[in-house]
Amino acid sequence: MNILQPPNWLEPRGYANGIMTEMNAGSRLLFVGGQVGWNAQQQFETDDFAEQVGQTLKNIVAILKEGGAGPEHITRMTWYVCDKQEYIAALRDIGRHYREIIGRHFPAMTAVEVADLIEDRARVEIEVTAVVPAPAG
Repeated sequence: MNILQPPNWLEPRGYANGIMTEMNAGSRLLFVGGQVGWNAQQQFETDDFAEQVGQTLKNIVAILKEGGAGPEHITRMTWYVCDKQEYIAALRDIGRHYREIIGRHFPAMTAVEVADLIEDRARVEIEVTAVVPAPAG
């Protein structure tokens, strides 16, 4: 197993941002821990829901990159939101951020409304599983 940590990010406390493990025949399985809408210095730049989603997706892509993966390798996403109505009201802007950052790739997804998230300013947290096929040849 390899820990995935973008080089310019502050170290997480008590968890890994991502883990990669090799499977049979050279394929790799990546697990991205729940990401929130803060920057590499673990600071929130906005409380806007859709903007936090955009930053969260950028964080996910940065961790995938550390494992040699991209958005096209995502197989599963789980979204935790603090307010279902806020999520629904922001869908147009969420979709724009999603297309800009992830593209037209749509993995299996779950969205769950939760009472709260550990980081006080976080409005959304997303975790991802990705599968990278073995290199051809």
